[in-house]
Amino acid sequence: MKLVQEIKARSREAEHAGGRLLVLPVAAEVALAREGGASQKEIQLAALEAGILPARYLRSFGTVGLAGQETLLKACVAVVGAGGLGGWIVELLTRMGVGRLIVVDGDSFADNNLNRQLLATQENLGRAKALAAKDRAAQLNGAVTVDAHVIWLNRENAREFLAPAQVIIDALDNLPTRFLLQETAAELGVPLVHGAIAGYQGQVMTIFPGDPGLRLLYPEGREQGVEVQLGNPAATPAMVAAWQVQETVKILLGQGEPLRNRLLYLDALGGTVELLPLHP
Repeated sequence: MKLVQEIKARSREAEHAGGRLLVLPVAAEVALAREGGASQKEIQLAALEAGILPARYLRSFGTVGLAGQETLLKACVAVVGAGGLGGWIVELLTRMGVGRLIVVDGDSFADNNLNRQLLATQENLGRAKALAAKDRAAQLNGAVTVDAHVIWLNRENAREFLAPAQVIIDALDNLPTRFLLQETAAELGVPLVHGAIAGYQGQVMTIFPGDPGLRLLYPEGREQGVEVQLGNPAATPAMVAAWQVQETVKILLGQGEPLRNRLLYLDALGGTVELLPLHP
């Protein structure tokens, strides 16, 4: 009760498209966490339950609402791969306020990551990507918890590390582990949001348990896709990651129609977007 009183005392009115509402400024949120012993997540949840929006989410309010923001803060999403796609995905999920992220990547940053990987900097070359993702999230939103695992996912550890997730996001660059992700997601009974990039092209698809999914796209089961030959320019991973995050948020909030049994194909070179039905 005292926390709610403090939140109300430090809130202010703000305008939005539907009128006015009470918001809790970020500075007040951080100060309360330092002063009272409550975590930023606890403070944000207490504010939402009292009908007060953490100010950081004001521009999401029209789409997400108070109840939706609370749902996101209580959600858990696994991001497998913290490179080109994964770095952007962690960034966007953190800004949306998804409360718990499981980030899995056994790799470290190298020189050739600097052209496209959001988390790669000249200063952190050689640093584990998963740990950099954890640091970045902490800078953006203290209410988001990141479980960073510097490991390579395999059949022995996949279920253990991914079990808490409500949605799993494929941010990988090799097919064997992608197929493992699809199998693991099906075993856990959760959807997998697939994304892949190659040159100016990218694709996104959501796979629910029981769907054929990747088997329709990669019947030959190659080790890696055409991204090896075409490379990955800077904008392509950002483009695809944004769609993957939108799919994830839609699933968590029960909004819209997921890209189930459909492939969204993005071609920035030709300036086209296609939605392709997939049939077994």
